[in-house]
Amino acid sequence: MKIEKLTDNKIRVIINLEDLKKNNLDFNTIMEKPIESQKLFLEMLLKAEKEVGFYTEGCKLLVEAFSSSDGFFVFTITKYVEKNSNTSSNKLKVTPKKKLKSANIKSQNSIYRFSTFEEFCDFCVGINNVAKFEPKKLAKNISLYLYNNTYYLILSNIHTDYEYINTFYSVISEFASLVSHSETFKIKLLEYGKCLMKKNAIETGIKYFVS
Repeated sequence: MKIEKLTDNKIRVIINLEDLKKNNLDFNTIMEKPIESQKLFLEMLLKAEKEVGFYTEGCKLLVEAFSSSDGFFVFTITKYVEKNSNTSSNKLKVTPKKKLKSANIKSQNSIYRFSTFEEFCDFCVGINNVAKFEPKKLAKNISLYLYNNTYYLILSNIHTDYEYINTFYSVISEFASLVSHSETFKIKLLEYGKCLMKKNAIETGIKYFVS
């Protein structure tokens, strides 16, 4: 189990199949019967509290679950404290949000959709927190386009053997959605979209929009 602190109110927990087996769980059980997953979530929170100082007492929690194509399970846990609340509770309140769509790690070209430019910037912050991640080693070219008030990140000639590629897919899945039929849509973007960053878009985003 690996804990990563994204913000003061959000963490990412990455676990493998063995972690689930130890708790007699699988992905479907987590999504359909969250009460039975209480033990695993409590273990996550205790570990997060000890390792990264993520305290959840008195907070409601939103737990988003993502299943990657290589057998890893990624949980994003977000907390918020209710205003005007004079009482605190240690009860774990879980609202799983199912995210089954994942990228094909063997694909050499992909396009991701960001609803707003702020989401792209937030992604840059998240990926910048990944130690040793180097955007230039991810793909030969990474560009950002604007089309119909939506932002698209185009990855061309992805280096599928890059050691941090699974981490990249886990992070970007929290901020953007994978575009189906990307090759066809790429032609439309190149013809009708506005190019904002022609190459090294992630690196450029980190440079100018990550404080």
